[in-house]
Amino acid sequence: MSTAPNTGTNTDTGTNTDSRRTDERLRRWRLVLGGDAADGTGCVLTGQDASMDGALAALYGNGEHRNGNKAQRGRDRSAGLGASAPSVARWLGDIRTYFPSSVVQVMQRDAIDRLGLSTLLLEPEMLEAVEADVHLVGTLLSLNKAMPETTKETARAVVRKVVEDLEKRLATRTRATLTGALDRSARISRPRHHDIDWNRTIAANLKHYLPEYRTVVPERLIGYGRASQSVKKEVILCIDQSGSMAASVVYASVFGAVLASMRSIATRLVVFDTAVVDLTDQLDDPVDVLFGTQLGGGTDINRALAYCQSQITRPQDTVVVLISDLYEGGIRNEMLKRVAAMKASGVQFVTLLALSDEGAPAYDREHAAALAALDAPAFACTPDLFPDVMAAAIERRPLPIPDMSTHR
Repeated sequence: MSTAPNTGTNTDTGTNTDSRRTDERLRRWRLVLGGDAADGTGCVLTGQDASMDGALAALYGNGEHRNGNKAQRGRDRSAGLGASAPSVARWLGDIRTYFPSSVVQVMQRDAIDRLGLSTLLLEPEMLEAVEADVHLVGTLLSLNKAMPETTKETARAVVRKVVEDLEKRLATRTRATLTGALDRSARISRPRHHDIDWNRTIAANLKHYLPEYRTVVPERLIGYGRASQSVKKEVILCIDQSGSMAASVVYASVFGAVLASMRSIATRLVVFDTAVVDLTDQLDDPVDVLFGTQLGGGTDINRALAYCQSQITRPQDTVVVLISDLYEGGIRNEMLKRVAAMKASGVQFVTLLALSDEGAPAYDREHAAALAALDAPAFACTPDLFPDVMAAAIERRPLPIPDMSTHR
């Protein structure tokens, strides 16, 4: 004889679970909406939630206290961080307590943009409090000329930390990928015995297998060129240092230092606005490269490419990488003629609209289309994809161009 199960406890448990879920949803919506009279949640924040709400209000509030509960109002902060470094430093400490690092970096960038805190970054104690990332480095570089001597050493330490972290993440894969590409591009069809690539030679001659002798007759040998320390390829990184390209400048400088550490690649790094500066002699330290840039100003791509063109001595072994949003302030037709001339001479020409982790960049579509017509497509590139792009250019095979359909 069976008995009906007792569902009373289960029903109560389900009700309590639903209630907790509802409360959590209301709490989250309350933090998002800000506690104005019309937010409709009826939720009162206490403890750490109230403190977190205060940190959000300081940055995203509208000038009024966000918490509608009278008992809490005295503890809430009004919108705005004020102009004093101590209040900003406290706020920076708060957000690092309440939010993960990735969110902290977004909030810092918003604070710099929305509240005009750039000038406070000129104070050493402020720099020691911020969460360092690529965007902060870009901001510091744009303030470089206005930075007092007392702050410069701290700023260099912040930049160096970010650069070293990037090198650790990017260097090993970059060297491995490009070393393989260089070796493959140096393969020869009549190698000496010690230079034979046996795996590829056997694969290419399997049709000449002799069953009676159980061996392959290698009618065609595939090998590598001599593994010498001589330069096999020359790479010119030509970087637009206008303000919108800040993150690209940081990444390109790091990659430039990595490429310069490879003996088989001769690397030149050129930055430009309306003037052109060759920073090749500083490539052993990307921090020096970065502090040698001057973010902002106009753009003269044609002048920069004219300089790069004058430095090319082995066109068939040269890769030119232009990193720019293509908003040209110079002579457009001359710029395109230079690109066409370089490609006609055998140069591999790559145009990157951005070298960063950001989404679709803003760029000059007309100039991008004109370059594409010259078989020099322009596309945005993430740092993780950059080694593959360079490897393809070195081997003269199609570039791994990402889908640009989402670019607006």
